[in-house]
Amino acid sequence: MTQKSKLLDRLCETPADFTWDELVSLMGKFGWRVKKKSSRTGGSRRRFIHETYAPIILHEPHPQPCLKKYQIEIVLEALKKEGIL
Repeated sequence: MTQKSKLLDRLCETPADFTWDELVSLMGKFGWRVKKKSSRTGGSRRRFIHETYAPIILHEPHPQPCLKKYQIEIVLEALKKEGIL
């Protein structure tokens, strides 16, 4: 099993300990990159940009690195919408 498929399987389980770094790594394997702070997305909001697919905007969790359940659901819904899942 590849790291990509392991991370994707883990994300689909919506674990309480899925970290921001794991999400960035997984999304990078699908071609998304994180765009840091800009005038349009201030504070801890981060935008995942892809050449083909719609952007995904999330707040980077802090001080703990773990994503909230609703954030994982947003990512899963976007991946399903784009036909990746």
